[in-house]
Amino acid sequence: MNKNNTKVKFAGNFITLLGNEVAVGQNAPDFTAVGADLKPIGLKDFYGKVKVISVFPSIDTGICATQTRTFNKEAASLSNDIVIVNISNDLPFAQKRFCGAEGIDKAITVSDHKDVDFGTKYGFLIEELRLLARGVVVLDKNNIVKYVEYVPEVTTEPNYTAALEVAKQLV
Repeated sequence: MNKNNTKVKFAGNFITLLGNEVAVGQNAPDFTAVGADLKPIGLKDFYGKVKVISVFPSIDTGICATQTRTFNKEAASLSNDIVIVNISNDLPFAQKRFCGAEGIDKAITVSDHKDVDFGTKYGFLIEELRLLARGVVVLDKNNIVKYVEYVPEVTTEPNYTAALEVAKQLV
């Protein structure tokens, strides 16, 4: 498997990202993840929408929970042409429990635990932990990558404003 050349740290230590780094301007690779209903879900399920893909290691950690809450709150004020997709390697059951308890109802949360298809195709899979690194990818309605952030320190939040501004401009 390819190693991504992006320099990312986890708690101050460099980690290895596996998969293909995505870049602005390229066609986004399709991927298959698992939805809350345990059925496959991928880009085709969001056809014709601008997609903000919020990537994080685990829903049960503070910063990941904040990231999920923040994007869910922002989703309420966005155009119906924009969808927020949260993705981690958490089991769908843990994601569903968290989203139910936190009232996460505007963003869609999917799990990459089964095949790590998203993580490897987008270069977010942490080799040492089999978790996803933190970041955000924005795709236009035709699945062209318009914004990518691999957060340099996984234990910090992404740039919400920059990602959402790009998404809003695509509607």
